[in-house]
Amino acid sequence: MLQEIRDLGFEYAELSHAIRLSLVPGILEAVEAREIQISTLHNFCPLPIGITHAAPNIFKFTSSDARERDNAFRHSLKTLELAERLGARLVVLHLGAIEMKEYTDRLEGLVAAGLRETPKYQRLCQEAEERREAKKDKHVQAAYEILRRLEDAAGARGLWLGIENREAVEEIPFEADFPFLFREFAGPVVRYWHDTGHAQIKENLGFIQHTMHLESLAHELAGFHVHDVAFPGSDHLPPGKGMIDFAALQPYVKPEHMKVFEFHPSLTVEELQAGVAHLKSIWGEE
Repeated sequence: MLQEIRDLGFEYAELSHAIRLSLVPGILEAVEAREIQISTLHNFCPLPIGITHAAPNIFKFTSSDARERDNAFRHSLKTLELAERLGARLVVLHLGAIEMKEYTDRLEGLVAAGLRETPKYQRLCQEAEERREAKKDKHVQAAYEILRRLEDAAGARGLWLGIENREAVEEIPFEADFPFLFREFAGPVVRYWHDTGHAQIKENLGFIQHTMHLESLAHELAGFHVHDVAFPGSDHLPPGKGMIDFAALQPYVKPEHMKVFEFHPSLTVEELQAGVAHLKSIWGEE
């Protein structure tokens, strides 16, 4: 897997939330042999024993179940330990979700049907926002409690924690709450991780303006998950094959930011290479 990535011209790879424990010895061997370097890990990595599929939300920091929160912390700590062994710089985190009725799929279905400007859609958005605001406090505090413990553990290992923006309206942090998060975690360890696809989906649903959201958090930014989106919510496309205005994002992209391409596995090598070339033509080579 890593050799294939290296042969495509990438010097670095991110290890995702689909890495089984049985793959770790081979990954360590590849890194030690300098075949490739690991830039980032996405929690939870490696997968908990018994889980065989990608599962970034299997244990939520926000859960009302204390055992689940304990598992979230323990398995996040294992991710940090592996990141340190591999010489990675950052671990990408999902903080969790509000325990409430699911709205995202319904909203996306209405947008796909051309009904975003209808009173029905606006009522559903208002209902979702009111319910999540009414329920969020205990969930946010539970997530912050775990994040404080992970902040100490990551700092001791020389790692950053990248808090990823999410596409689902039920997941935290809500876009308006990111400034409060970074006031609470004002040190150098907790950073912002911008997923271009998630932000575009949120714009398509009418919750944010993509470029303005990135601009507002540019001073906290550590890096990107890069992929494109076909309206309204089909993501993990190569840049240039969807609707994202990557040129509008370019002023906030710095050479020191990490850029991780997050592509759908069905893409051909040619489609992948064309997407990378397209983005480099806009954002530059760094």
